[in-house]
Amino acid sequence: MSPPLRRALLSVSDKTGLVDFARALARRGVELVSTGGTAKALKAGGLEVTDVSSVTGFPEIMDGRVKTLHPKIHGGLLADRGNPDHVRALAAQAIAPFELLVVNLYPFEAATAKGAAWDVAIENIDIGGPAMMRAAAKNHGSLAVIVDPSDYNDVLEVIDANQGAVSDKARRYLAAKAFARTASYDAAIAQWFARELEDETPDYAALGGKLIQKLRYGENPHQSAAFYKSPENREGVATAEQLQGKELSYNNINDTDAAFECVAEFDTGAAACVIVKHANPCGVALGSSLADAYKKALSCDPVSAFGGIIAFNRAIDAESAEEIVKIFTEVIIAPGASAEARKIIAEKKNLRLLVTKGLPDPRAPGALFKTVAGGFLLQSRDQGHVEAQDLKVVTKRAPTAEELADLQFAFTVAKHVKSNAIVYAKKGATVGIGAGQMSRVDSTRIAAAKSAEAAKATGQAEPLAKGAVVASDAFFPFADGLITAAEAGVTAVIQPGGSMRDAEVIKAADELGLAMVFTGMRHFRH
Repeated sequence: MSPPLRRALLSVSDKTGLVDFARALARRGVELVSTGGTAKALKAGGLEVTDVSSVTGFPEIMDGRVKTLHPKIHGGLLADRGNPDHVRALAAQAIAPFELLVVNLYPFEAATAKGAAWDVAIENIDIGGPAMMRAAAKNHGSLAVIVDPSDYNDVLEVIDANQGAVSDKARRYLAAKAFARTASYDAAIAQWFARELEDETPDYAALGGKLIQKLRYGENPHQSAAFYKSPENREGVATAEQLQGKELSYNNINDTDAAFECVAEFDTGAAACVIVKHANPCGVALGSSLADAYKKALSCDPVSAFGGIIAFNRAIDAESAEEIVKIFTEVIIAPGASAEARKIIAEKKNLRLLVTKGLPDPRAPGALFKTVAGGFLLQSRDQGHVEAQDLKVVTKRAPTAEELADLQFAFTVAKHVKSNAIVYAKKGATVGIGAGQMSRVDSTRIAAAKSAEAAKATGQAEPLAKGAVVASDAFFPFADGLITAAEAGVTAVIQPGGSMRDAEVIKAADELGLAMVFTGMRHFRH
């Protein structure tokens, strides 16, 4: 049976709604016991509060590091009220039990997200809070624990509906949330240590996050799904503000992330646009303006772009907004949007518009997780980037300056295309993309076919791949893929190299008059 609330311990870092909640408890006859800053806030709100130090008979010491770690506190939290031995121990030691713990933790995640120095981050690691939280959650048969201010009103309603007690069902729910909170908190600390120590394969790996929203379903309607924010301080869809449009779906979020990570590769210089469909870019371009970049990206595959996701590397302006609303688009994401652009996009009520404070850094370290049966894979983020001086010319003909710029552009895009990836590019824009095929030559053929289809769709007589360059995310195992690209009209090739048949592929390139460079770096993406 649920014990009625007589005594509550409150110790919080986030004081949102605290005074109002405590006042509601006091009106219901609950004694309030509290620690330093929390007690001060409650007293300032006109509430009568018992200080923890008066309960323990011991002052807070070491700048507050030690205040609740005491038998008078943890005995009151851990005593099983249904166990006679525990009840006798309470009486023998003059320990008064608690029926409610209200606690939240030092803001470690927020501090490290702002780039806190080592010492500051360490001081933001809470010890007493998680200890109390876990104690109360373990002993949820005898008391309730609240770790989230958003639960205050719901708990008050439960108390009123249960003759001044928190129901068994509610206490179990709150206990589960408490354990999940401490797990997520410890995961954030562990991940921060791993990043700071540059340990990419720690002996124990943890993943934690805070719920952003429950999603209608996952990739398919029969799958449940939710969206969580990790402690990683990285701009993107998880940190973006949605200004308008329908609720984001699982697939929307996945595709928007893919688009924004790709466009972030072009963080300086020209305006850039990426259009993604089913997690693969179907058009990427650089331009003199966002509108120019968008039109070039759209022309690469106007059919696939319908219902796609659009990402920009600059704040959206009115000119680009006018172009976008001409066809159906699911999501737009960019580091900002002008008032004029917002007004234009607002005419399409279902179109989701997301804005961020900046672009993610493609060269910043990070970790990627992928679940498998019975475990998960962990790898570092693909920070690889190839500069012109890293390229090795392996053919008799070296690429021209224009070809070299397009080769680097195409290889950067290939990094964000599902393997096997083939990207044709010309004048700073993709003109054909082949993705996710079991055979590299098939990806090459698909990219060529896309190039021909795009030419027809835009009223051009020749396939867009004619005079283009081609990038491959991994080496050509045979010359057939390179020959297929040459037949489509390419003039230069960029690939990692490293195949047993490199000599055969180089010979074919020379015979076809192609320029080819090796990067020495692969960009598989599965």
